[in-house]
Amino acid sequence: MAADLVGDARGLPKGGAWLFVEMGGGTPAEALARAEELCRGAGAATTDHMVVTDPARQRALWRVREDAAGTATRMPDGSEAWPGWEDCAVPPERLGAYLRDFRALLAQHGLRGTPYGHFGDGCIHVRIDFDLLSEPGIRRFREFSCDLGDLVVAHGGSLSGEHGDGQARAELLPKMYGGELVGLFERFKDLWDPAGGLNPGMLVRPDRMDENLRFAPLPRKPVDVEFGYPHDSGDFSAAVRRCVGVAKCRNSAPSASAVMCPSYRATGEERHSTRGRARLLHEMLAGEVITDGWRSEEVRDALDLCLSCKGCRSDCPVGVDMATYKAEFLHHHYAGRLRPASHYSMGRLPRWLRAAAPVAPLLNALARTPLAGAGKRLGGIAPQRAIPELATEPFVRWWSKRMAPEGPGRSEGLAGSTGPVVATGSAGSAGAPERSALLLWPDTFTNYLAPEVGRAAVRVLEAAGLDVRLPEAGRRRASLCCGLTYVSTGQLDQARAVMRRTVDALDPLLADGTPLTVLEPSCAAALRTDLPELLSDDPRAARVAASVRTFAQTLEEQAPAWQPPRVDRPAVGQTHCHQHAVLGEAAEQRLRARAGLDGGLSGGCCGLAGNFGFERGHYDVSVACAEEQLLPSVRDAAPGTEVLADGFSCRTQIDQLTGRRARHLAEVLAEAVAAEAAGGTGGSLPGGRSAEETPPQP
Repeated sequence: MAADLVGDARGLPKGGAWLFVEMGGGTPAEALARAEELCRGAGAATTDHMVVTDPARQRALWRVREDAAGTATRMPDGSEAWPGWEDCAVPPERLGAYLRDFRALLAQHGLRGTPYGHFGDGCIHVRIDFDLLSEPGIRRFREFSCDLGDLVVAHGGSLSGEHGDGQARAELLPKMYGGELVGLFERFKDLWDPAGGLNPGMLVRPDRMDENLRFAPLPRKPVDVEFGYPHDSGDFSAAVRRCVGVAKCRNSAPSASAVMCPSYRATGEERHSTRGRARLLHEMLAGEVITDGWRSEEVRDALDLCLSCKGCRSDCPVGVDMATYKAEFLHHHYAGRLRPASHYSMGRLPRWLRAAAPVAPLLNALARTPLAGAGKRLGGIAPQRAIPELATEPFVRWWSKRMAPEGPGRSEGLAGSTGPVVATGSAGSAGAPERSALLLWPDTFTNYLAPEVGRAAVRVLEAAGLDVRLPEAGRRRASLCCGLTYVSTGQLDQARAVMRRTVDALDPLLADGTPLTVLEPSCAAALRTDLPELLSDDPRAARVAASVRTFAQTLEEQAPAWQPPRVDRPAVGQTHCHQHAVLGEAAEQRLRARAGLDGGLSGGCCGLAGNFGFERGHYDVSVACAEEQLLPSVRDAAPGTEVLADGFSCRTQIDQLTGRRARHLAEVLAEAVAAEAAGGTGGSLPGGRSAEETPPQP
C-alpha cells in the first residue's frame, strides 16, 4: 500500500513548488505511519504538507507528474520550451546547491526552465525555453550547454543520469571523462566497427550538439493555412511542434477518463497514434523525407484512420489537436482535385438532409430495398452500415406548427421576415416574473434525424421555467449550420461560408448574453472551437462561441433552483468524445446524479465518430473502438438500466451493434417530467409545487 506526501496549487499545501513522495508498507496503516513520520521530519524545511491515501486522488496527483514531460514544454506565457538539457544528475546531497547554481546560470543566459523530476535521485528533468529556430538562439543554446556541462561536473555529477548521450551531449563528454578516456572510446569503436557503420557521429567523433537540429529544415515563415491556431500565434508549424514524443497517445489501456488515441489502440501501429501523425506532419513541413508536401499520400494514409475525436486536444499533455490538423491537411490535399465519395455524401450531409426532408417516407422505404446497396456504393458508405431513418417531421417543422397562432405557443416576427428574428415560446401569464430566455440550436442531426431529442429538450427546459427560442433567418433558416461535416472532411471553404451565415444570424440574437443551447455535442464543439478558429478574423465568431452551452449547462446556469424529477435507475452509455475534449461533462454528471441516474458512462470512443464509421474501409476499426469499453458495458448492463448517449453517432453505434436504443439525457428527463405531470406532481420545484402550477421562474 502507499500514502503520498503531495502538494497542489489549489488549496493543498502552501508553497510555490511541490514534492511528491510515495511511501510504501506492508499494510495501509504502515504506509500511513511512514508518511506521517516523513512529514514530521520535513516540517522545519517545508511550508506545509498533506497526506493523501485515497487511490483516486493519488492517481489524479500522479497524473500531474506523468504529464509534466509535456506540460513543461509550454512556459506560463505560452512560449515554447525544449528538452535540450534533459537529465543531468548530481549526488542527491548536492542537489540544493546545484539547483541554485543552475538557476543562476539560466538567468545569466536569459533563459527560463521548469524542473519537474526526479529529485529523489538527483536526476533533473527540465524543459528550457531555448530558441532553436534562429541563429542567435542556437548559439545561446550551445553556450549555455557548455557552461552547464562544466557546472554538472563541478558538482560531481553526470551529463546523462538516465538516458543516453546520443548527439545531445556526446560532444561534452571530454568534460566528464577527460580526453584520454574518450580517446580509448574511439580506439574501442574502431576495433569493433572499423567501417564506422554503426551509429556514426554519436559518442565517438560526434557531430556538434548544435548541428542536425530537428527544426533546422522547417520553414521559417508561417505556412499559409485556414485555421487560426490561436494558441500557436497562427503558425501551423508551431502547432505541429507541440508534439515532443511523450507518447501518452500510445497508452493501450482503456480509461474511463480519457479518449486519446482510439485508432492506435485499435491497430497498435505507431503511424496511427497522435505522435506518429504529428511526426509525419513534421516531416511533411520539413520536406526532406516527405517531399510532396500537402499532396503526400503517406500523410493522407496515416490520417485516414484518425477519427477526429478531438481526444488529444484534452488528453495530450501539450494539447496536440489532430482533428484540426487533419481537417487542415485534407483541405490542402484535395484542393482542386476530386475527393472521396464520402466527402460529397456525408461531408455535405446538411444539404442532402434538407433536400430529402420533403420525401423522407419514400427514401426510408427505399433504404430497405436492394437499391440501398447501390446508394451506399455511390456514397462511399460501408456496406455493413444501415442507413439511419429520416424524420418524417423535422424538429423545426414541429416547432413552427407549435408556434402557429392556433398552436400552444406564439410566434414573433415570422410573417414576411427576411432578416434574423427569433421564434419564442410562451412567456407565461401576465404579471409573472420574466423567464430566462435561451436560444435552442436546431442542429442538423436533431432536426432531420432525431427530432424527438429536440422536442424532449423543449419540454424539460420549459418545465424548468425557461423561455425557449429558436433562431430564425427568414426563408434561409434551414441553411443555418455549425459546419461540422464540412470541417471533418476538410472542405474548409464551404465550412467558412456556412459558418459566416450562421454568425450573421446568431450574433444579433446573442448580443444581450442569451445562451445558445446545443443538444448535439459534436455541433456544440464545432461552434465552440472550429467556428472561432476558422473565422479568426471575425470577432463575432468568438462571441457566438462563448455563448454555447450544453443542455445540462443551460439548466445548471439558467435554472439553478429547478430540481429534475427522480428517475432512480442505473445508467450506462457513452460520453461523446467532443463533449469530453471541448465542453466538459461535469454539468451532465451533476444533472444525472440529481435525477438518480447512477453509474458512470464509458470513456474512450464509440468508434462511429460522425462520418468516420460510415466510410467504406473503416468499419472494422470503428467496431474495434466500440468493443473496447462501450459495447461490453451495454451488453453487461442489468435489465432496466438506462442507456444514455447525447451524441447521435454514439446512439447510432449502440443501436446498430447491440440493438439497444440509447437516449439523450433530455429524453429521459422529459419522460419523467411527463410522468410526474400526469400524476399531478409535476417537476419538483422549490416549495414542492409542480411545474404546471408554478409561475415561470426568472
